Amino acid sequence: MKAKHALVSASALALLLGAGAAMAGSFDKTATGIVVHPDTGSAKAVTLEVISPSIIHVVAVDDPAREQMPSLMAIAQPNPGNFTVKTKAVKGKKSVVLNAGQASAEVDLKTGLVRFFNAKGQPVLTETRAAITPVTIEGKSYVATAAQFNPGTTEALYGLGQHQYGQMNLNGQDVLLSQHNMDIAVPFIVSDRNYGLLWDNDSITRFGNPKPYGDLSRDLKVVGEDGKPGLTARYYVGGKLVLTRTESDIKYQYLKDVAENWPKEVPTKGDVKVVWDATLSSDVAGVHKLQLYASDYADLTLDGKKILSVWRQGWNPWYHNFELTFARGKPVKLHLEWKPSGGMVAIKHSDPQPAAEQHSLTFTSEAGTGLGYYFIASDSIDGAIAGYRTVTGQATLMPKWAYGFWQSRQRYETQDQLLGVVAEYRKRGWPLDNIVQDWFYWPEDQWGSHDFDKARFPDPKGMVDAVHAQHAHIMISIWGKFYANTDNYKEFESKGYMFTQNVKNGKRDWVGPGYLNSHYSPYNQEARDIYYRQLKDKLIDKGFDAWWMDNTEPDVNSNERPEDFAKLITPTQMGPGAIVHNPYALMNTKAMYDGLKRDQPDKRQFILTRSGFGGLQRNAAAAWSGDTASRWNNLYDQISAGVSFSMSGIPNWTHDIGGYAQETRYQGADAGSAQENRSTGNASIKPEDLKEWQELNLRWFQFGAFSPLFRSHGEVVKREIYNISPEGSDMRASMVWYDELRYRLMPYIYATASDTYFNSGTIMRGLVMDFPGDQAVKDIKDQYLFGHALLVAPVTEYQARSREVYLPKGADWYNFYTGEKLTGGKRTQVDAPVTQIPLFVRAGAIVPMGPVTQYVDEKPDAPLTLTVYTGADGTFSLYEDDGVSNGYTRGAFTRIPLSYNDKTGTLTIGARTGSYPGMVAKRTFRVRFIKAGTSTSGAFDAKDAEVAYDGALVTVKR
Repeated sequence: MKAKHALVSASALALLLGAGAAMAGSFDKTATGIVVHPDTGSAKAVTLEVISPSIIHVVAVDDPAREQMPSLMAIAQPNPGNFTVKTKAVKGKKSVVLNAGQASAEVDLKTGLVRFFNAKGQPVLTETRAAITPVTIEGKSYVATAAQFNPGTTEALYGLGQHQYGQMNLNGQDVLLSQHNMDIAVPFIVSDRNYGLLWDNDSITRFGNPKPYGDLSRDLKVVGEDGKPGLTARYYVGGKLVLTRTESDIKYQYLKDVAENWPKEVPTKGDVKVVWDATLSSDVAGVHKLQLYASDYADLTLDGKKILSVWRQGWNPWYHNFELTFARGKPVKLHLEWKPSGGMVAIKHSDPQPAAEQHSLTFTSEAGTGLGYYFIASDSIDGAIAGYRTVTGQATLMPKWAYGFWQSRQRYETQDQLLGVVAEYRKRGWPLDNIVQDWFYWPEDQWGSHDFDKARFPDPKGMVDAVHAQHAHIMISIWGKFYANTDNYKEFESKGYMFTQNVKNGKRDWVGPGYLNSHYSPYNQEARDIYYRQLKDKLIDKGFDAWWMDNTEPDVNSNERPEDFAKLITPTQMGPGAIVHNPYALMNTKAMYDGLKRDQPDKRQFILTRSGFGGLQRNAAAAWSGDTASRWNNLYDQISAGVSFSMSGIPNWTHDIGGYAQETRYQGADAGSAQENRSTGNASIKPEDLKEWQELNLRWFQFGAFSPLFRSHGEVVKREIYNISPEGSDMRASMVWYDELRYRLMPYIYATASDTYFNSGTIMRGLVMDFPGDQAVKDIKDQYLFGHALLVAPVTEYQARSREVYLPKGADWYNFYTGEKLTGGKRTQVDAPVTQIPLFVRAGAIVPMGPVTQYVDEKPDAPLTLTVYTGADGTFSLYEDDGVSNGYTRGAFTRIPLSYNDKTGTLTIGARTGSYPGMVAKRTFRVRFIKAGTSTSGAFDAKDAEVAYDGALVTVKR
């Protein structure tokens, strides 16, 4: 197998191939590290390579002759420097120590297990169990792998991608790493002990309990109301009971489950309700973990207490975690009510693990060619994330306009609709930088042709030009999905680069009468080149600014059983689909990014994708949280999802403001149907529902203003500010205010964004990143830092007008609206009127602000206000470049260092460094000193001083 980046270096691989002659319990030193041949265990050879002084790569194999797959995530090559290797013997236990400088590893020569140390020589990660188990997939030999580290640990753990369970600290949690519409698997985790671990496997992986969750009856005693095993299930139609029966489990998780198990006497849609009742008991006392997997309306009650009341769109069910404590011999009553409308429901269960097992780092992967991972030592979480990017690739700096406001909806049906939205924003003077054309701009039966329907989009190039003429940008939706009747499908199929099983199965999608379809396989360069070329000929040359790569899990056919889905994504150019279950988005965005770099070498690119994987950031790609639901619990889940994704090393993330899908109670003419040419939803909706819909959207919009990317999108109901908020309402005033605030903060936001490239920085930050010594922040999952200065606490409950906020210890904090100054380390109840999101600024922060503009660079030479929050020393680096080219990678940018000395009350605006074409050489700085009682928001244009700046150092006294 040809590969640019193999799991092990050539020199190490040569030693592996000759390992049969090596003595057991021995090791060999290589040019890049060591190869250990353990006495026991399933690994016959364990290779350690030095990637950098702080990064060590481990690969263990059961058969040195087994051909190793290339790593898709990792691109770093060994750079060993001056590492040392020493043997060690303590009480008869022999080991070898590899010291890379800032990281070191000790390998037990008997077991091959590895222990890792930081730069201070402190042990931080200890491998206590590793297993390599042969498996056969599609007739070929592979291995399943597992490893456990740090059993019984109390450390806090973060990352693993985007998971919408309302989790933050993952110690003690179970996380399934398998791409889904709303779930992004990134097998990288960081610890508050300041190390990172990248688990290098592309298949379905479990973090935590290696045993998959199962049906209730697998582990529990389930008894129905008649005293017999199973649950009592009652089916109602129109409020009338039509069927009572015993069911072994609540088991409508997949389409086939419904087809096989649903009673013939009952329709699957309409006025239907299913009620399950049972008692549950277990011989295993303790806290059990369970998941309600559901779409449509579901209400779960345990022992008379309702614990979940959820809704999701029928075709997109998701998990809701809950726990249940069992005492031996004491049953718990379960009552579930479900109102199906084509949806799914199931309850899954997991027995308690021993405490040491539950509180460990355990990874279990279904398939691969070896057991591989990267250990990253650091002195901070930020440093561990930087190490992840050393291994998987640096994040690109996104174009400046991408950090402005994006308007989107599902969908603009004609080019006139799209252009009308841009014109409306410009007419009203509301900031807007990006308009989005979602799917189905093509002729109905030509998905994947990349053609426009000429009746609705008669002049695509003219549409793009018209957007640009209004100083906005345009992003267009593109897919890896193709209809079988298109020439593009046929080209992929002729090369063997199309997943054809879905077409062979006769599966049709939901468009019109339904069309046969599938996805292409992006797992070699030729396939990716074809994908890009097909797009270039039809779309790229029309001048679109950004690329929305939808359905990149890929969701070939929703709600298939796992074993059936595996057949839909195989074969690939790298082997069975199960081997590369997770990296589709990484390879698909690579196809686009590589082609764009070649054809537009100095244009800064932007890609948005619904899925992701380790290394996504190197492809100029951001991700969004998928087809969320317009529910308060989904808004709450976005906070930890975004922070966790950011702490997984991928800095640019967004979400559908307001939620993608909404209940029919929110769909009405007075809310605004998105389909202008046909009637949908209700003529009007209840006043109480309209009130809740508007408040939910306002709260979500406020959160969006402090997300890395600020993007409004959703289906059915129009999402434009002027459509979704009433004229003259507080809602509209607040939405416009936060849209304008986003642009006032653009100097701060863009400088923070520049850090993602220059310093491996993170925009949306878990509190633990900046306050590692404060134990109280480690489990907080509904607050975060936006950059280093701003603390954001979204409101996620309907009609809440205050919320509790924890202000981290080690800093003083200013209320952005009132100027109240509070000491950190305390919880405080904060006013949160419907028009405000709680927002605090750290004392010592220097936050540069600009004027309100209609687009990010409307007034490049306008005065900037340096807002200084007194009470502590502080620094900031003001960054500027042309915002659109790749000149920043060649040094075409400027920085102005800002520092504040609180003791002397002096702000120093340092000498500018660097330059770029078109830079503003002279500008006016206004300086505003915030002290206790001074509202930031009350007078944005206020100033305490004003100075002319020409690039030379200048100081301003408080």
